[in-house]
Amino acid sequence: MSRSFVSISCALALALGLATTTAAQAATPDLPLVAKPADRFERSIQSHRVERRYRALTNEAKEYVAKAKRLAQQPAFGLADGVSAATLEAIASCESGGDPTAVDASGTYHGKYQFDTSTWASVGGSGSPAEASEAEQDYRASLLYARAGSSPWPVCGQ
Repeated sequence: MSRSFVSISCALALALGLATTTAAQAATPDLPLVAKPADRFERSIQSHRVERRYRALTNEAKEYVAKAKRLAQQPAFGLADGVSAATLEAIASCESGGDPTAVDASGTYHGKYQFDTSTWASVGGSGSPAEASEAEQDYRASLLYARAGSSPWPVCGQ
């Protein structure tokens, strides 16, 4: 009897074990249902990131369009007759290293050609030369060079 009791107990234990495994396997399909809200949450986070990136790109594109409109409205500047680009390039290289936004340490001389404000105004410039476009600075420097030669740049105009 004890042998048959043990056999029955083992059979029962195996049956319960199988039943437990089967119940666990039956619960597994419900797991994705529990995970779905987490998946939806993750997708919403990704969607938010995409939306934020799209907004950033849209704003960047608007800035480029605005910049293009500003550049299109700027007058086209050439050089005064008889003044070569090479001459102006040599002066600019010496005066500011060719940097159109340069301002000297004293704050007196501005831009690529280191204009002071009165000289800049005398060739038709307004505001700070360092805030003018590089093309305008080249143009105004060529006007000054055509009028006065290299004398406005005593060190760099030689």
